[in-house]
Amino acid sequence: MSERDVPPPAEVSGAGAAPAPRRFLKSPLTRFVLAALAWLPLTFAVWYLTATLLLWPVRLLSRLITRIGFGDLVRGIESDGTSLSFLTTLKPGEGMGAGVVSIDVNMLVYAFGMPLFAALTLAAREGRWWRTLTIGYGVMLPFVVWGVLADFLKGIAIVAPAAIASQTGFSGLQREIIAFAYQFGSLILPAVVPAVVWVLLHRAFLERLRWRSMS
Repeated sequence: MSERDVPPPAEVSGAGAAPAPRRFLKSPLTRFVLAALAWLPLTFAVWYLTATLLLWPVRLLSRLITRIGFGDLVRGIESDGTSLSFLTTLKPGEGMGAGVVSIDVNMLVYAFGMPLFAALTLAAREGRWWRTLTIGYGVMLPFVVWGVLADFLKGIAIVAPAAIASQTGFSGLQREIIAFAYQFGSLILPAVVPAVVWVLLHRAFLERLRWRSMS
């Protein structure tokens, strides 16, 4: 066997080098992610149990906005825990008597970003976390209202039968805007808003995390 056929000796790691799994677990970013995942079950449980109270401002804002902007379509809003029932002025159809068309919206669908934001905030272990949670909650509320109202408008203008949707007086362009607002409010805002707000409120923490990961 010639020298070129002899395989090179295997490289031996230095005696002081830590195994890769141990280095991974010691990473500040890894510890933060694991802490956030550990907080998630608790924050979701607290959010679910207190949702009626947490979403009370959403009910108030929804009533106010519908009264100002859609008073000719909505005669009232009834609440049942985390659900809103929009009682409309629309008729079920010709020859149906004096029936009332109502649209039910589950507010939890548009508020699941709240426990996500709380888990990230608690995992960061920054000072004044109560203040951060309060600011984040206040910023997210209008976007929850967006989703709720877009869901309601979708129900009467797009999903409803033609006999009901025609009573709204919405044009084709307005229906397209409602469809976009619903998609944006249900698929994008609930997940993106809490993440963006958290980043903006934890820029110093993220900078420290970056330097610790590089060291």
